Amino acid sequence: MQTFSKILSVAAVSASLAFGFGSPAGAAPKTSFKVAWSIYVGWMPWGYAGDHGIVKKWADKYGINIEVTQFNDYVESMNQYTAGAFDAVTLTNMDGLSIPAAGGVDTTAVIVGDFSNGNDAVILKDKASLSDIKGQNVNLVEFSVSHYLLARALESIKLSERDVKVVNTSDADMVAAYKTPDVSAVVTWNPLVSTILEDPSAKKVFDSSQIPGEIIDLMVANTDVLKDNPNFGKALAGIWYETAALLRADTAEGKAAREAMGAASGTDLAGFEAQLAATKLFDKPADAVAFTASSSLPKTMDLVRGFLFEKGLLGNGAPSADVIGIEMPDGKVLGDTGNVKLRFTETYMKAAADGSF
Repeated sequence: MQTFSKILSVAAVSASLAFGFGSPAGAAPKTSFKVAWSIYVGWMPWGYAGDHGIVKKWADKYGINIEVTQFNDYVESMNQYTAGAFDAVTLTNMDGLSIPAAGGVDTTAVIVGDFSNGNDAVILKDKASLSDIKGQNVNLVEFSVSHYLLARALESIKLSERDVKVVNTSDADMVAAYKTPDVSAVVTWNPLVSTILEDPSAKKVFDSSQIPGEIIDLMVANTDVLKDNPNFGKALAGIWYETAALLRADTAEGKAAREAMGAASGTDLAGFEAQLAATKLFDKPADAVAFTASSSLPKTMDLVRGFLFEKGLLGNGAPSADVIGIEMPDGKVLGDTGNVKLRFTETYMKAAADGSF
C-alpha cells in the first residue's frame, strides 16, 4: 500500500500558513477546486474519470471546475494537500491522521472508497509459516501501512516488534532487495506483492485480508472548503460512483475501463483484476455508508491512533493518542473534542445512495 512521511517539512507547514484554509468572510465563493491522487488500484478511477470526461460532467452539473492531478509520489501529494495547494487528496485512514490531521489541517473523509483485502502482505523467503519471522530482519517502508500490518501480524502470534528487526526500505527498491541473498522477509503492497510472489522462494504468510477493514482508502477534502462549498463534495461523490460502477461492469465498456486503468498503473488487465480481487471496493454507496457507520470503524481508528502514537507520529510531544480528535458519523469523538482534525461523514455517500445529489 502506501507510505507516509514521519515529519512534515518546514516548507509544507509554512506553505499551509500562506495558503490558509476555507473562505475568508466576504470572499467570493470558490468555483475551482484541485484534487490530487496517486497510483493504487482503488484510486485509479480518479485518473480515468479525469481522462474520460466524467470529472467535467459532474463539475459542470454543479457549476464548478475540478482539476484532477496525478502524483507519482504519494507522500508529496499529501504534503501538497496539507500545505493548502490542493482541496482534496486520496490517502489511507492512517496517513490522513498522521499527516494532514497531525499537521493541523481539519480534514473530512468524503468518500470511503475501499479497504485492502489482501493487497498488503508479509512475505518470507523459503519459509511458509508466519512464526518463522521471529529473529529475522524485515524489509519494509518504515512507519507505513506495511509497518502497521507487520505489527498486527506479530500480535496475531503473540510476538512484538522486539522479536524482529525492521529495515527501512523504499518501495522503489523492494523488489530488487528481495532478490538479494541477505533479504529474507519483506512487507509491502501491490503491485510489488504480485511481482515478488512470482519468485518460487516467496511465501505469503500474512495479508490484509486477515485484518479486514483496517487499511482504508479514502478521498478526503479540507473540512472548511467542504463546509463552504458542499457542491464540491457532491461532485466528488458523483464522479466516484459513476466511475466505480463502470469499473465493476461486466460489459465491453467496463473491460475497456479496467484495461485502461491497468495500463495507467503499469500492469495489464489480468494484473489489474488480480489487484481488484484483493480489494474490497465500495462501488455501491449504500455499502460505503454501512461500513462507515459500523461499530468497527471506531475500533479500527483506535488501533491506528495507538500505533501512530507509539511511533511518535501524532506530533512532537503528544502526551497521548487522544491528542487529535477523530469524529465519527454519529458525532462521537475519539480523543480531544477540542482538537478534532479528522472526520468521517456519511453525508455525500448517503446522498448518492438516496439519489439526492
